[in-house]
Amino acid sequence: MELTAGQVAVVTGAASGIGLAMARRFAAEGLRVVLADVEEEPLRAAADELAADGARVLARTVDVGVREEVAALADAAYDSFGAVHLLCNNAGVGSGAEGRMWEHEPNDWAWAFAVNVWGVFHGIQCFVPRMLAGGGPGHVVNTSSTDGGVAPLPTASVYAVTKAAVVTMTESLYAHLRAEGAPVGASVLFPGPHMLRTGLWESHRNRPARYAKSRPRRTPYRSLAQWEAAMKEAGKEAAFTPVEDVAAQVVDGVRADRFWLLPPAAHTDAQIRARSASMLGRTAPDYLEHFILDPDD
Repeated sequence: MELTAGQVAVVTGAASGIGLAMARRFAAEGLRVVLADVEEEPLRAAADELAADGARVLARTVDVGVREEVAALADAAYDSFGAVHLLCNNAGVGSGAEGRMWEHEPNDWAWAFAVNVWGVFHGIQCFVPRMLAGGGPGHVVNTSSTDGGVAPLPTASVYAVTKAAVVTMTESLYAHLRAEGAPVGASVLFPGPHMLRTGLWESHRNRPARYAKSRPRRTPYRSLAQWEAAMKEAGKEAAFTPVEDVAAQVVDGVRADRFWLLPPAAHTDAQIRARSASMLGRTAPDYLEHFILDPDD
């Protein structure tokens, strides 16, 4: 799909991090941008920034886990701009679960699935039929993660399970679009290849009351800065990928109609090979053992 001035891009989770980086890049390419996020004030700041730079912007406060809010977002986008060409289902949260899987609170799973899985499906169901009806080229980008999307990460099992679901959902979407002969493509995004400085580390700030935890955490939530300091104390230096690089990967991937937006990385490739070898050899997933020692989702 060619990205040309005047087209319309919709980005969820657009008030910060990867979503904001994608919105900035799309605006720089001359696209009109629809920003959606659950945080109203940062969303307004992001919209004002892009508008000040000359972009045509529509901003809507949306909880992607609520289908009616995503449907209203689609209505607003089409009412304002008449079309949507690029849909980025990017909103995501960490669950805040602690301990082993059998110790998790059901609401940790319910909230993560509402945003990370149902949010993607709501985007597909509310936008793709209209994109198809428009008859023109389009593209859907769903944000997954190597944590779960490539290989399980048992220390963040809730998040990993949701991101694995996003991969399968996008593969299925791709197959359905091809079966229809549609001019709409699909890609699954694995941001990286290194760590990212995003608000995902503090997802709990946006946790809805309907998914509240039933008991206090055993340990406080750890910020990215605290995690980074702990890594340094352990003699390990964390590498980070700028979110602007992820946005560039998305633009390049959409233009190339590339399904796997997976940047090259020796660690990721080793995970893929180890998991594939385990499956092909019908052997236990012993390659996971070094992830299991300190569970904290």
